[in-house]
Amino acid sequence: MKQFINTKETLVTEAIDGALRTAGGRLARLDGYPHIKVVVRTDWDRSKVALVSGGGSGHEPSHAGFVGQGMLTAAVCGDVFASPSVDAVLAGILSVTGKAGCLLIVKNYTGDRLNFGLAAERARAFGLKVNMVVVDDDVALPDLPQARGVAGTLFVHKIAGALADQGADLDTVTQAAKRVIDGVVSIGMSLDTCTVPGSPKEDRIGPGKAELGLGIHGEAGIEQVDFTTARQAMEMVVDRLAPRIGPGPHVALLNNLGGATPLEMSVLAEELVRSRIGSQVRWMVGPAPLMTSLDMQGFSVSLMPVSKADENAMSAPVAPWAWPGCHAVAAPAVLPLPDGLTPIQPMASKHDERRAFIERCCRILIEAEADLNALDAKSGDGDTGSTLATASRALIKALDRMPLADLTQLYRAIGLELSQTMGGSSGVLLAIFFAAAGDASASGASAIGALKAGLDRIQQVGGAHPGDRTMIDALFPALEALPRGIEAAAKAARDGADMTAGITRAKAGRASYISEDKLAGHNDPGAEAVARLFERLVAS
Repeated sequence: MKQFINTKETLVTEAIDGALRTAGGRLARLDGYPHIKVVVRTDWDRSKVALVSGGGSGHEPSHAGFVGQGMLTAAVCGDVFASPSVDAVLAGILSVTGKAGCLLIVKNYTGDRLNFGLAAERARAFGLKVNMVVVDDDVALPDLPQARGVAGTLFVHKIAGALADQGADLDTVTQAAKRVIDGVVSIGMSLDTCTVPGSPKEDRIGPGKAELGLGIHGEAGIEQVDFTTARQAMEMVVDRLAPRIGPGPHVALLNNLGGATPLEMSVLAEELVRSRIGSQVRWMVGPAPLMTSLDMQGFSVSLMPVSKADENAMSAPVAPWAWPGCHAVAAPAVLPLPDGLTPIQPMASKHDERRAFIERCCRILIEAEADLNALDAKSGDGDTGSTLATASRALIKALDRMPLADLTQLYRAIGLELSQTMGGSSGVLLAIFFAAAGDASASGASAIGALKAGLDRIQQVGGAHPGDRTMIDALFPALEALPRGIEAAAKAARDGADMTAGITRAKAGRASYISEDKLAGHNDPGAEAVARLFERLVAS
């Protein structure tokens, strides 16, 4: 798999330096590349308890991204998914620890425990006060004697960091960290494995499957499960978390494991709040990439019970850019539409024949969704089928309130519905098409004449004409042939759509941005949609 790296040997050191260049002077690194990779605060005076964490790289922004006032004092970075050395950890401790002492926050992996633990012993031999806590929040493997440390570690960073910033002593900070660890539970799910730089990708998660409870280093999960929707995925995660939490209010940390899109993460946030434990989730951190697993297309949920003091600590301001804040969960605010966007709806009326015809047209476009998306992917962004299908589903639902018996008002009502439910430029153009058809019908035009008037209007507004490789290449000849019957219109639409495969320089629409070699041999998806509509109407 292609990645934006130079070499796997220099990946981490180059990434750290790249991050430091844009840190505004807040952060620095210790000398000692490549074996010692430690990021530290530049504004640290050793008068307060220092917090040191770290581990293997590949979890960015963890851990260097959380170095700063209110969170970590230093982060010790290993190579990708590899624990840093004892000397690197010791260098981090010695560079930031004063009389107030240091707390090491360690995830429960053997390498981290050993290297951080030995470094702590060596630091104590220097006369420093060093405590260590081990985070074991992963509930994926309930029978494991030592659970893994995952994204719940960030709760420890935040609450311990707030107390240290306020001047609490080492014992107080340590006890708070242990209390947080005792209460935090986490589990993750992914649709794919991660890609370790320089190594072949392991394709163990098959189509239609997701892996539940996998580790942040790409370790296999407890089981592979059938995947259908975000709701079902969140329900499975909640089923694992719910038995481990108490009845009180909790803060959730919704973590992007690296490869999920912000759109997906927002849907998952909605599903978490709507789940059976949603009423207990009073605050949320994220959704955001916080402790990732390189490019893993997955997420994790961490839950922590919160007291009033914890709420204050979680909400305390911090300097690290990677911390997205802890925000109260609330219902979406809904404001009324501005005047003019809530027009008076025409009175609904019945007309069984027109209703059946409109519904048939809509179902034809819904059935063509996948084919049109695949065709659009060759010359656009692959959403023509979905755009038309979404509008068609909305139009079917709206039929009960349509003025079906009044053709003039029906044209206008369809245009209004499409303007509200159909996205993209095609939605706007079709809304204009039907609105103009309504105006023409009100002036006495026949049904076909009204549709031709609509076509004229979208050519004026959109600027496209026959030969420009758009839906007009099929719609124009179809409407011209329609007075001779639906079969003639279908043939004209098909000929027009097929002609677009030979047009390699589109003059309008998204295809106008695509190179000639990508367009050759493929029908324009809008024109294809028109052709299929007429052809299926003939067949039915």
